[in-house]
Amino acid sequence: MADTLTDEQMRGLMPLAAHLGMELVEAAPEQVVARLRHAPELCTAGGMLHGGTIMALADSTGAVAAFLNLPDGASTSTTSSSTVFLRGVSDGTVTATARPLHVGRRTIAVVVLVADDQGRPVAQVTQSQAVLS
Repeated sequence: MADTLTDEQMRGLMPLAAHLGMELVEAAPEQVVARLRHAPELCTAGGMLHGGTIMALADSTGAVAAFLNLPDGASTSTTSSSTVFLRGVSDGTVTATARPLHVGRRTIAVVVLVADDQGRPVAQVTQSQAVLS
Protein backbone atom coordinates (compact mmCIF):
# COMPACT_ATOMS: atom_id res chain seq x y z
CA MET A 1 0.00 0.00 0.00
CA ALA A 2 1.28 3.47 -0.91
CA ASP A 3 1.40 6.05 1.88
CA THR A 4 1.02 9.10 -0.34
CA LEU A 5 1.02 10.34 -3.91
CA THR A 6 2.37 13.61 -5.31
CA ASP A 7 0.55 15.90 -7.71
CA GLU A 8 3.12 15.05 -10.40
CA GLN A 9 2.62 11.30 -9.86
CA MET A 10 -1.17 11.66 -10.08
CA ARG A 11 -0.89 13.59 -13.33
CA GLY A 12 1.40 10.86 -14.72
CA LEU A 13 -0.99 8.08 -13.70
CA MET A 14 -4.12 9.94 -14.86
CA PRO A 15 -3.54 12.00 -18.01
CA LEU A 16 -7.15 13.27 -17.83
CA ALA A 17 -6.36 14.92 -14.48
CA ALA A 18 -3.50 16.79 -16.11
CA HIS A 19 -5.62 17.70 -19.15
CA LEU A 20 -8.40 19.16 -16.99
CA GLY A 21 -5.95 21.01 -14.74
CA MET A 22 -6.62 19.09 -11.52
CA GLU A 23 -4.25 19.71 -8.64
CA LEU A 24 -3.64 17.17 -5.89
CA VAL A 25 -3.45 19.11 -2.62
CA GLU A 26 -3.30 16.31 -0.04
CA ALA A 27 -2.98 12.56 -0.40
CA ALA A 28 -3.06 10.09 2.48
CA PRO A 29 -4.95 6.80 2.91
CA GLU A 30 -7.45 8.52 5.24
CA GLN A 31 -8.16 11.56 3.06
CA VAL A 32 -7.40 12.89 -0.40
CA VAL A 33 -7.99 16.50 -1.45
CA ALA A 34 -7.84 17.79 -5.03
CA ARG A 35 -9.01 20.98 -6.65
CA LEU A 36 -9.88 22.35 -10.03
CA ARG A 37 -10.17 25.96 -11.21
CA HIS A 38 -13.19 27.12 -13.17
CA ALA A 39 -12.29 27.68 -16.83
CA PRO A 40 -14.47 28.46 -19.87
CA GLU A 41 -13.42 25.25 -21.64
CA LEU A 42 -14.75 23.20 -18.69
CA CYS A 43 -18.20 24.77 -18.77
CA THR A 44 -21.66 24.19 -20.12
CA ALA A 45 -24.27 26.82 -21.06
CA GLY A 46 -24.17 30.04 -19.08
CA GLY A 47 -20.57 29.60 -17.95
CA MET A 48 -21.44 26.97 -15.36
CA LEU A 49 -18.84 24.29 -14.61
CA HIS A 50 -19.97 21.17 -16.48
CA GLY A 51 -21.33 18.35 -14.32
CA GLY A 52 -19.05 15.91 -16.13
CA THR A 53 -16.07 18.01 -15.10
CA ILE A 54 -17.18 17.88 -11.47
CA MET A 55 -17.71 14.12 -11.78
CA ALA A 56 -14.25 13.66 -13.32
CA LEU A 57 -12.71 15.57 -10.39
CA ALA A 58 -14.65 13.47 -7.87
CA ASP A 59 -13.89 10.17 -9.63
CA SER A 60 -10.19 10.97 -9.86
CA THR A 61 -10.00 12.04 -6.22
CA GLY A 62 -11.86 8.90 -5.14
CA ALA A 63 -9.57 6.75 -7.27
CA VAL A 64 -6.51 8.19 -5.52
CA ALA A 65 -8.13 7.43 -2.14
CA ALA A 66 -8.75 3.84 -3.26
CA PHE A 67 -5.22 3.55 -4.71
CA LEU A 68 -3.69 4.62 -1.40
CA ASN A 69 -5.63 1.84 0.37
CA LEU A 70 -4.74 -0.99 -2.01
CA PRO A 71 -2.62 -3.97 -1.01
CA ASP A 72 0.80 -4.18 -2.68
CA GLY A 73 0.60 -5.19 -6.32
CA ALA A 74 -3.12 -4.45 -6.73
CA SER A 75 -4.81 -1.86 -8.91
CA THR A 76 -8.27 -0.35 -8.88
CA SER A 77 -11.13 0.60 -11.18
CA THR A 78 -14.38 2.42 -10.48
CA THR A 79 -17.33 0.02 -10.66
CA SER A 80 -20.12 2.39 -9.62
CA SER A 81 -20.55 6.08 -8.94
CA SER A 82 -23.56 8.03 -7.74
CA THR A 83 -23.55 11.82 -7.87
CA VAL A 84 -25.91 14.28 -6.21
CA PHE A 85 -25.45 17.81 -7.54
CA LEU A 86 -26.32 20.54 -5.05
CA ARG A 87 -25.36 23.84 -6.71
CA GLY A 88 -23.74 25.24 -9.83
CA VAL A 89 -20.32 26.86 -10.01
CA SER A 90 -19.75 29.89 -12.23
CA ASP A 91 -16.28 30.94 -11.05
CA GLY A 92 -13.49 30.18 -8.61
CA THR A 93 -12.25 26.76 -7.62
CA VAL A 94 -13.94 23.52 -6.62
CA THR A 95 -12.31 21.27 -4.04
CA ALA A 96 -12.97 17.55 -3.74
CA THR A 97 -12.33 15.71 -0.47
CA ALA A 98 -12.41 11.91 -0.61
CA ARG A 99 -12.56 9.58 2.38
CA PRO A 100 -12.82 5.80 2.35
CA LEU A 101 -16.02 4.43 3.89
CA HIS A 102 -15.00 0.78 3.58
CA VAL A 103 -11.72 -0.86 2.64
CA GLY A 104 -12.21 -4.53 1.90
CA ARG A 105 -10.34 -7.27 0.10
CA ARG A 106 -12.43 -6.95 -3.09
CA THR A 107 -13.95 -3.49 -2.97
CA ILE A 108 -13.28 -0.05 -1.58
CA ALA A 109 -16.17 2.39 -1.03
CA VAL A 110 -15.35 6.10 -1.08
CA VAL A 111 -17.40 9.23 -0.43
CA VAL A 112 -16.29 12.43 -2.13
CA LEU A 113 -17.57 15.86 -1.11
CA VAL A 114 -17.09 18.69 -3.61
CA ALA A 115 -17.28 22.27 -2.34
CA ASP A 116 -16.90 25.76 -3.82
CA ASP A 117 -14.57 28.53 -2.62
CA GLN A 118 -17.03 29.49 0.13
CA GLY A 119 -17.13 25.92 1.45
CA ARG A 120 -20.66 25.41 0.16
CA PRO A 121 -21.44 21.88 -1.05
CA VAL A 122 -21.49 21.48 -4.83
CA ALA A 123 -21.84 17.69 -5.08
CA GLN A 124 -21.61 14.47 -3.12
CA VAL A 125 -20.33 11.36 -4.85
CA THR A 126 -20.37 7.83 -3.49
CA GLN A 127 -18.37 5.32 -5.46
CA SER A 128 -17.24 1.72 -5.36
CA GLN A 129 -13.79 0.75 -6.52
CA ALA A 130 -12.85 -2.82 -7.39
CA VAL A 131 -9.60 -4.17 -5.96
CA LEU A 132 -7.87 -5.82 -8.92
CA SER A 133 -4.96 -8.18 -8.33
